[in-house]
Amino acid sequence: MSRADRHCSAPDAAALFAALGDETRLALVSELSDGRDHSIARLSADKALSRQAVTRHLRVLEAAGLVSSIRIGRESRFRLTPEPLGEIRSYLDRVSAHWDEALGRLKLLVEGPAGEG
Repeated sequence: MSRADRHCSAPDAAALFAALGDETRLALVSELSDGRDHSIARLSADKALSRQAVTRHLRVLEAAGLVSSIRIGRESRFRLTPEPLGEIRSYLDRVSAHWDEALGRLKLLVEGPAGEG
């Protein structure tokens, strides 16, 4: 089973949501979504954060599987790993479908079978 076909479990989703739950990390994900590799210097430019702070946020995203890094000489370059975002989307779609079904059952219960009334 490929990673894209894998279903995201609640604990997996919680870890991903926790990583994305920080405004700075969410902004980094957005910046990395252009598909290119970015250096810490580039990612920390024009931000009120030090390179060390940006690095800590990137490491949290990397631990959650949302970012990968490669070392080129003395520099680390970071890239978005989009597959976990698809897994979160699938997870939310499944949760949403369960709620839609539950609300449909509630509607039938409240309104009664068609023709009654």
